[in-house]
Amino acid sequence: MIKTLQLRLSLEEEAKEGLLKQKAAQYLGLDTSDFTLKTLRKSIDARKPQVLFNYKLVAYIGEDAPQNDYSFEYKNVQNAKPIHIIGFGPAGMWAALRCLELGFKPIVYERGKDVRERRRDLRAINQNHVVNEDSNYCFGEGGAGTYSDGKLYTRSLKRGDVKRIFHSLVHHGATEEILVDAHPHIGTNKLPKIVKNIRETIINYGGEVHFDTRLTDLLIKNGSLEGIVINDSKEIATHKVILATGHSARDIFYLLEKKKIALEAKSFAMGVRVEHPQHVIDSIQYHCSGTRNELLPAAAYSLVHQVKGRGVYSFCMCPGGFIVPAATAPGEVVVNGMSPSKRNNQFANSGIVVEINVDEDLSRYQGYGAMRGLEFQKDLERLAFTAGGRNQTAPSQRLTDFVEGKLSPSLNPTSYQPGLNSAPLHSLLPKLMGSRLRKGFEEFGKKMKGYYTDEANIVGVESRTSSPVTIPRNEQLEHPQIKGLFPCGEGGGYAGGIVSAAMDGERCAEAAIGL
Repeated sequence: MIKTLQLRLSLEEEAKEGLLKQKAAQYLGLDTSDFTLKTLRKSIDARKPQVLFNYKLVAYIGEDAPQNDYSFEYKNVQNAKPIHIIGFGPAGMWAALRCLELGFKPIVYERGKDVRERRRDLRAINQNHVVNEDSNYCFGEGGAGTYSDGKLYTRSLKRGDVKRIFHSLVHHGATEEILVDAHPHIGTNKLPKIVKNIRETIINYGGEVHFDTRLTDLLIKNGSLEGIVINDSKEIATHKVILATGHSARDIFYLLEKKKIALEAKSFAMGVRVEHPQHVIDSIQYHCSGTRNELLPAAAYSLVHQVKGRGVYSFCMCPGGFIVPAATAPGEVVVNGMSPSKRNNQFANSGIVVEINVDEDLSRYQGYGAMRGLEFQKDLERLAFTAGGRNQTAPSQRLTDFVEGKLSPSLNPTSYQPGLNSAPLHSLLPKLMGSRLRKGFEEFGKKMKGYYTDEANIVGVESRTSSPVTIPRNEQLEHPQIKGLFPCGEGGGYAGGIVSAAMDGERCAEAAIGL
């Protein structure tokens, strides 16, 4: 017999080993030895002063709990028909894994380096302000997801089997906690090993992964893909390509535009990173003063407010995390956030961004056609580079000074390694963003008492939330103009995070194979 139940534990009860099963036994009217208990979902309810742990459970009475519902039966594809994949971020990785399951040989081309070599370039941008255009926080093995918080929460539940992606991550080294946490994450310290394991799976079953290999041309004849060119020199004949290059691969958008392959402008969001001491967010969310209870994770938040017809909202919130330089070319400053698995850094940071409607907000960029959002994005990143000091130092302001419209004479400590430079972001940011951000921060301070504080910095600019360009595709997930080209993941405009990109990668693999 199987029964599902929901139980709540206080902080004091959560600390007692075995109490959850005892409470389940009371609820079921059974002895603890009469059943096996499995956790389906665990979450924290901190809306009231008494913090509670919510559990969704299933009890197997008089029978054993079933084994894992998911198994991954990869085939040896060394001599199988190839599918070429451009990009080895989440979309490209799971497209390749799905090819293995279906008996096709994935051949992956990644412009950046493997996770081990990539670290040197991350150190260079953090310490020496040197940007490698092919190896950075966005490009390289695992894509932007490798050096991130590894947040796995997604609302894209209709795009594929979310649990399948979670189980695939566990299969490659993630902890089983991600299967039950309401807001699962892996952590930047653990993701590189998982990414390496995925690569080894692909190679061990006969697939190929090539690094330092940038797509530089598409060979097209009569509307059909005939091949690709790698690094301006190597021609490869192929009729099926999954294009999973990520939202920052601007050269791909320019390549498609040059070849007159249809693109579409897409609305997106841009703004700043805001960084608080973690204890400030903990005290607000957990109704505590001083140090939070050790059973509680670093507190997170999610905020949204409508200002003048546009949403202002938190994006990629990283409790106990770091702000990192995410530029992909010299002459620009871009910031993003990441955090380790324990989320034990002393700062909390989050993107606070404004919706940009490319049709209504960017009239002066209309001459750029489908690239108008991208050009606006680039202008803002160049502005941040200049305001920061013409290196990877980022322009910054105390939160209260930004809202009140005055330059900060000093800044708070920060996790951002390249450093901060005091700058008048309140006047530098375009009015369509700056005025809405200032009002948004005021409203967030009303929703979270203590959030609006001079202990927080804002850091510019958070500009790579998603692609400002869509590469169109039809119901068969193929570009309507080019037979054999399958735009995929965040770079195509079809995903918004690790899990949704992974699911889209699987779907594109199936489409390319012809299922």
